[in-house]
Amino acid sequence: MHFNKIEKYIENTGFTISKKNEQEGLFIIESDADGIRNLIIGVAPPVIIFELYLFSLAEDRTEIFKALLIKNRDIVHGGFALTEDGKKVIFRYTLQVHNLDQNEFDAAVNSLSLLLSEYYEQLIQFSKP
Repeated sequence: MHFNKIEKYIENTGFTISKKNEQEGLFIIESDADGIRNLIIGVAPPVIIFELYLFSLAEDRTEIFKALLIKNRDIVHGGFALTEDGKKVIFRYTLQVHNLDQNEFDAAVNSLSLLLSEYYEQLIQFSKP
């Protein structure tokens, strides 16, 4: 039920579904226009999780962590996070799936798109060793 609802929301936004697996509750979507590639959407009631890999860290660098945490304060939806191994920086956002509507779904995706367009130069610099 939720999987089909989310699939419809994705189609309504004009994103391309490059992979989906209903049993795992997983979509991977893209939008060249928005600069988004391989955005993972996990439908795991009671939540839906958006995750986008941004870059890998060659080493722990306090200035990068500090800059990302400061930027988290400006992000309306979601935030930067590290994977469990501490080596990859991702964008992650979680919503309640039960009362999710198209507007809320769009806001989450648009927030990510806006973040990438405004902050891409810094992210590129952070990704360099």
